[in-house]
Formats: sequence, C-alpha cells, structure tokens
Amino acid sequence: MSGQTPARRTVLKGAALAGAAGLGVAACSTESKLGHAQTPTPTAPVELGAPAEIPVGGAKLYREERLLVHCPAKGQYQAFSAQCTHAGCVLDKIEDNEGNCPCHGSRFDVTTGKALKGPATAPLPAVPVRVVNGKLIAGPEA
Repeated sequence: MSGQTPARRTVLKGAALAGAAGLGVAACSTESKLGHAQTPTPTAPVELGAPAEIPVGGAKLYREERLLVHCPAKGQYQAFSAQCTHAGCVLDKIEDNEGNCPCHGSRFDVTTGKALKGPATAPLPAVPVRVVNGKLIAGPEA
C-alpha cells in the first residue's frame, strides 16, 4: 500500500476523471473551424454581389459571410444565417436544396431555413435581404 492517505488518493482520482471529462468535451467542441460567431446574423449590411449569381429556384452559400440566399422566383430573394443552430458551425455546401453542416450532419431546407435532420432542431434565422444598385445586400438597414 502506498503512503498516500485515502483523501489524497480520492482527490487525485477526481482530478484525473475531471481531466478526462474535459477531453471528451473538447472532442465535441461547438467551435467551428472558421470560428464561432456570437451573433449568427449580420449586425450591419453585407454586400453579397450580383443577384444573377443565384438561379431561380436555387440557392447560393456565402460561407465567408455566414449566409445563404434562396431565389424562389425572379427578383425575389430570401436569406438565412448559414451558421448551424446546433453547434455554430458554418454550412459547407448545398445539395438538393438542403444546406449541410459538416460538423455533426445537420441538414436545413434552404427555402425555409427549417432543420430537416438533427442534431439541429431549430431553424436557421432569417436575414433581411434586398437588391440595391444591382447588388444583393443582406442584414439590417444601414
């Protein structure tokens, strides 16, 4: 038997278990590779480019700006945050009108923002979008 008192052994075991638990939490971190935005929607207007880049009935992902824009009909646009509502990762692609989260596999309907496949259950937040001087502008009014 070692010279350690039972209290010290208990403390050391607790510290080891706490460290292991911390590693488990870090392995499933909510941080995305691009960083975790505190605010999933723009706080200032963001210029996205020409509206013609989005096909009617389709959507375009703007990863850098953390936005996706859908064009339901010619001249109409809907925008949503492209930050997953589960862990904050930025969507990485759009396939079959579904936005994909690369971190845990959540899928979102790009026409409504609705969560289609978990672990995310909350929809993507809507973002105001408009055309100004031939450019798409997303976010609050300037």
